[in-house]
Amino acid sequence: MPLFCKGKELCAAFYEEAVLPILREDFPGMPHAAGLLGYGSDVLGYDDEVSTDHMWGPRLYLFLREEDLGRKEAVLGRLGERLPYTFRGYSVHFSDPDPNDNGVRHPVFIHEGPVSPLIWVNTVRGFLEGYLGGGFPENWSAAEWLACSEHRLLAVAKGTFFRDEIGAAEVLKPLSFYPDAVRRYLLASNWSLIAEEQAFLRRCGDVGDDTGSRLVCARMAERLMRLAFLYCGQYAPYSKWFGTAFRELPISPALGEAVADALAASSLPEREDAMIRAQLAAADLHGQSGFTPPLRAQESRYFGREIRVIWADRFAEALAATLKGTALEGVPLFGSMSEVANFTALSDSPARAKRLRELYRP
Repeated sequence: MPLFCKGKELCAAFYEEAVLPILREDFPGMPHAAGLLGYGSDVLGYDDEVSTDHMWGPRLYLFLREEDLGRKEAVLGRLGERLPYTFRGYSVHFSDPDPNDNGVRHPVFIHEGPVSPLIWVNTVRGFLEGYLGGGFPENWSAAEWLACSEHRLLAVAKGTFFRDEIGAAEVLKPLSFYPDAVRRYLLASNWSLIAEEQAFLRRCGDVGDDTGSRLVCARMAERLMRLAFLYCGQYAPYSKWFGTAFRELPISPALGEAVADALAASSLPEREDAMIRAQLAAADLHGQSGFTPPLRAQESRYFGREIRVIWADRFAEALAATLKGTALEGVPLFGSMSEVANFTALSDSPARAKRLRELYRP
């Protein structure tokens, strides 16, 4: 087994040393872009040895101009004939897509015949249509943004181009983060979702439902972490990498420490105290954002009961007020489908995402 190296490094070298010379010799004068984006932990830089068993290895996306797309089969044919069987110890040849495993392909070492590499050839528009279910992002409506998989948006925004002779990166630039109104809507939604359960962490515990209290705590914790991504202007990945990416956010450690304390708390008072600290830390992020007039964040009692809250409703309402006059004015504050855990059968499907757009109507 070859010594592991990060996929981005491997793919960049594969392009420069193996793919580019073939393109230059067999298709001279044909401009293109090449890079690593879309699916895969290697795109985010989170790949490790476990990642190498499927859909990982020397690979790339090759983008052509619309007028050159007719040469796609010729390009793939020449690459199949001329590429080496291995690159830096990894197989360049991959199995046919497995129809029983979502089209997954596995590396297969061969010693004769043409290789079938993990190289996708398309136009930028064709890639966007297939991967995100939409055309050029500057024409997207707010509903199209919200119906699109956040993880897929991240996987495009985090993409790396090894060469770009056709302006592909510029076309994808509008996908770097949500438009302002969509971002504010998602911030308002997460504060609203926190507000809906802000009293239940303690209330569940008070009636002996410690499991329910822990579940409420976990949901609130995730929503607070999502707020951090939004305030930082960064997409959140799906659950496998959510905590990893959160630790990399450029924020004070106070929020992460409080969330960790809340999730680990063995007693109700400790859990409630940590969750209050976490909400106050998120309120600090809001104060730094300047999205609304200043809001004073302080702990108080929930309608006189022995339940501690910071009234998350105020943040939701203030942010929702900034949506007046936009397409999201009056839209229910339930966030995006990507925020529903383990809902990827719907939220990660570009085809099904188109059906979700009707949900985002006032």
